[in-house]
Formats: sequence, C-alpha cells, structure tokens
Amino acid sequence: MQILVIEDEPQLARHVCSALNRNGHEARARHDGTEGLAAVLSESPDLVVLDLNLPGMNGLRVLEEMRKARNPARVIVLTALGDLDHRIKGLRSGADDYLAKPFAMEELVARVEALGRRGSTPKAEDILKVADLQMDVHQRRVMRAGKIIALSPREFELLQVLMEEPGRVFTRTELCERVWQREHEYDTRTVEIFIARLRKKIDAGTDLQLIQTIRAMGYTVKSAA
Repeated sequence: MQILVIEDEPQLARHVCSALNRNGHEARARHDGTEGLAAVLSESPDLVVLDLNLPGMNGLRVLEEMRKARNPARVIVLTALGDLDHRIKGLRSGADDYLAKPFAMEELVARVEALGRRGSTPKAEDILKVADLQMDVHQRRVMRAGKIIALSPREFELLQVLMEEPGRVFTRTELCERVWQREHEYDTRTVEIFIARLRKKIDAGTDLQLIQTIRAMGYTVKSAA
C-alpha cells in the first residue's frame, strides 16, 4: 500500500516508515499538518497514519478536511495514552482506527495490514440485501433505494457483519472482536461511534430505520421492529 505518515517527531516518523517499508509497503512522511493535508489530497495514498498533535494544522482538522474533500484514504490516528477525548473526536471525524502512544511497531504494522485487507475472506454471497439496502461485497459498494452510499472501510466492515446475519443481535464486545480484532481491549465507545456514523449515512431522512439498537443487548440490522 501507499502510506503517508503525518507525524511531527522526525525520529518516530522515520521508524514508522522503515517498519512499514520492511513489510512491503511504500511509506513516506510529512511533519506538518498543512503539508500533510496537501500531500494527502495531491498524492492520494491508500492509508494515512495521522498524529493528532501537529504544528500548522492539528490532526483533527486534517482529518475533517480530508473527509470534506471525500478523500477515501483509510486513517489510523495516533493519540496520547489514555487520551479518550481525542480518540473519540478522531473516530467521529472519520478515522478508521486508532493507536495510543507509546505503541509497539508490530501492532501498528498489524493494524495497517488489517485495514488494508479488503474482501480477503471468501463469502458465500457477494450481494447482501436488507429491505432496500444492498451491499456488493466483491465491489465494496453499498446502495440504499438505488443511491450509492460512501462508507469508510471500517464502516463497510461493520455493516457487512450486521448484514450477513440480518435480525441477529450483536453485542458491542462481539462487534469489537469481529471488526477491530481487539480481543483483549474492548472499546465499546468505538462501536457506538461507528454505529452512529452508519445511521447518519444509511437511515437519515428515511421512514424505515434499518440499524436498530436492542436495549441492554446490542445492535442489529432488520427491516421490521
């Protein structure tokens, strides 16, 4: 994958790029938010590793501007250890995953590669349908009432899990394991944020709400109450 690392600490940026390059990716770095955003929009990388504490333009603003421009790059945000507020803001602004500093380089590479896997698991059906919502798993395309809906990779993966078993209620912990592969780090707030993002894109302005919360249990996709 083509990867852009936007990190203001040059030594850390070099280490991250070296680790990614050793694992078969092509990584380059920018150390300023303004320059980083310009590079994202002009170079169209597949994935961005984005520190939130940047000079020139902070990482949240970079992320917001990327999504305003409908840039499809996957984004992993880097946050300070325990900085829950910035992590949540990053996810709400359109990030796909997060990693808290300090982090093991092996985990960063694993998270990058997890985001890079698209449709790698064979499915029995390429087309999933619930009411007027349709997902083409092979083409990575989602439509509702004939209108294409743009989803981030994590949003797509979350919706795919729900649509593969319509009507089944998934707990937040199970979704965390299935989509984010965080078996030992259950972050249910992340699931809640992504469910809210999906609702905004799929159910907003419609009479039939497909993404449903089952109180004290979890979430499901179904066409009837």
